[in-house]
Amino acid sequence: CLTPCEVTCPQPIANAWSQPCVTSCGDSRAVIYPPPVVMTFPGPILSSCPQESIVGSSAPSSIGSFVGSVSSLGPSGSYG
Repeated sequence: CLTPCEVTCPQPIANAWSQPCVTSCGDSRAVIYPPPVVMTFPGPILSSCPQESIVGSSAPSSIGSFVGSVSSLGPSGSYG
């Protein structure tokens, strides 16, 4: 019979963040004939919201040894 043991697991890691990013391009100019007129068109404004997420978890090392011993169990669940 296996003796019970205490297993402790670390807290899972979960971080997420999102930062708005806004940039603009230079203005465009057009000359219209006749009569000559200069018009200025504002440049486009580009925006995006890049997102990053990190999710992680780890299992204690004793889980690996437990899984190895379970694979050795017979069909009735007994060891040997």
